[in-house]
Amino acid sequence: MVDVTLVTGDGIGPEIAEAARRCIDATGAEVNWDVVEAGLDVMERTGTPLPDATVESIKKNGVALKAPITTPVGTGFRSINVHLRQSLDLYACLRPCKSYPGVRSRYSDIDLVVVRENTEDLYAGIEFELAKDDTAEIIDWINKHSARKIRSDSGVSIKPISVSATERIVGFAFDYARKTGRKKVTSVHKANIMKFSDGLWLDVSRQVAKKYPDIEFEDRIVDNMCMQLIQKPELYDVLVLPNLYGDIISDLCAGLVGGLGVAPGGNIGDNTAIFEATHGSAPKYKGLNKVNPTALILSGVMMLRHLGKMEEAEKLDSAVAAVIAEGKSVTYDMKPHRDDPTAVGTSQMADAIIEKMTM
Repeated sequence: MVDVTLVTGDGIGPEIAEAARRCIDATGAEVNWDVVEAGLDVMERTGTPLPDATVESIKKNGVALKAPITTPVGTGFRSINVHLRQSLDLYACLRPCKSYPGVRSRYSDIDLVVVRENTEDLYAGIEFELAKDDTAEIIDWINKHSARKIRSDSGVSIKPISVSATERIVGFAFDYARKTGRKKVTSVHKANIMKFSDGLWLDVSRQVAKKYPDIEFEDRIVDNMCMQLIQKPELYDVLVLPNLYGDIISDLCAGLVGGLGVAPGGNIGDNTAIFEATHGSAPKYKGLNKVNPTALILSGVMMLRHLGKMEEAEKLDSAVAAVIAEGKSVTYDMKPHRDDPTAVGTSQMADAIIEKMTM
């Protein structure tokens, strides 16, 4: 028996969390769930969208499955998701993008993995607001020390990229490739323009790559990478990127396989891992038993693999694939037409996946 925190989230979160939990339990994985809350619903009762008990449970168990969460407007959190990643040092965002026959897409046989650095770059949150004294001071200092001038009516964001964080995330990408039998890692950057941040990223990537002679290494400029993924995605395997580029490319790759409804994700550190769907909380669908639970269920597959429960993970992944390929017991967004009256609800799709595992 393994202890896992289940964060039920808000909006559609509780519905898809329950669907994912039932599917994981049906694999026989023997998970002991510690169910906790986060988001708007718990904020109404406790005054915070992220109770201490929730964070403590994640720290204690070391593994969590998290349903989508809305970041409330006007709170101290810029983003609950970003806060968790940074406070728990979940430095690696892992997003597999895999084609499932039956999902509507212009592509087939896609099998990519995006590894995104979570702690630095423009998402580190070091910003200076327009017309503030400290912003004016920063602008004045830069204008005195640089040939390129910043206009006085600017907001400013700082883009830090360090040797240590780059070594860590690129090493993670290579270790993941080696562990999962993948053949190539591509480092994505804008080093042709940003010489001292992305240039550092590229230099460190090349140094780390030398330690993995069994894995092919290459690099791509980020704008060219976007075009390459649309034209010939079959040439790529594991992509490792700084935070902002990783955010953009991971959504692009999700689009290749049918959208965020089938896009799982994990945020992984040395001591803790949180697995979550990459889509939002869709509050307008709350309580309607309508939305697609696939992304969170596939995040559960990732979680099972992380826990070393490979047989259970493959069992669940195969059942999801079978239900999608059959196309009968799927939610409205996975039907050829979104108003198809044969579409089933969230819970009923989970039932179909569970039934496939027991056949």
